[in-house]
Amino acid sequence: MVCLKTSCAPRPRPPLSEIAREISGSKGRYVLAKDGLEAELTYSISSPSMIIADHTGVPEEWKGQGVGLQLVERLVADARAEGVKIVPLCPFVNAQRRRHPEWADVFNT
Repeated sequence: MVCLKTSCAPRPRPPLSEIAREISGSKGRYVLAKDGLEAELTYSISSPSMIIADHTGVPEEWKGQGVGLQLVERLVADARAEGVKIVPLCPFVNAQRRRHPEWADVFNT
């Protein structure tokens, strides 16, 4: 939140397009890098139609600003567009899955 003397407003969120996707062999990650800091969501490619989300890491400076959620939103959007199912091994990804029933079509639980 950005708080002024009279009001608080949410911090502006970077667009999902600022989140890069990197794939190397059977591993992949979504990364948001800014001001020398980096947040990431890593995954393993189990098959052409299934990935395992295994870790989300956000720097302390960004905690509570929705950065982790943005990484999961990008993961979900890409999985949906590509017809891929996600196994939510990462506790944060699994918690977000439970909070967003509208994502049920992309999760394999």
